[in-house]
Amino acid sequence: MKRQNISSHGKFEASVGYSRAVRVGNFIYVSGTGATDPEGNLVGIGDIYLQTKQILKNIEWGLKQAGATLQDVVRTRMYVTDMSQWEGAGRAHGEIFHAIRPASLLVEVKSLVMPEMLIEIEADAVIL
Repeated sequence: MKRQNISSHGKFEASVGYSRAVRVGNFIYVSGTGATDPEGNLVGIGDIYLQTKQILKNIEWGLKQAGATLQDVVRTRMYVTDMSQWEGAGRAHGEIFHAIRPASLLVEVKSLVMPEMLIEIEADAVIL
């Protein structure tokens, strides 16, 4: 199977050694994604709902570069720094995935790479 690495040209991709997304055959794996805009600025500081919406836009971009759409997502993993805010993340996730209904995980973690990040999301997709 052919491997395609997708880069968003983020400042850490080369130095840390990862890709925004990787496609192997019909499978796409989107790396843990934060709520940054194209210039690398964090969107929605203090608002997990807005951060989740931005993250899902970023995931959608990675999927598109790999020839997939949000409709192809079969699994998401959400990592939040404060479980008491889960409803904001869940609401944003539900607005996008209410009909798609991928398998999902929501866990609390101690912290993320930027202290202002409230959530990070990974996604897996399969093109049928």
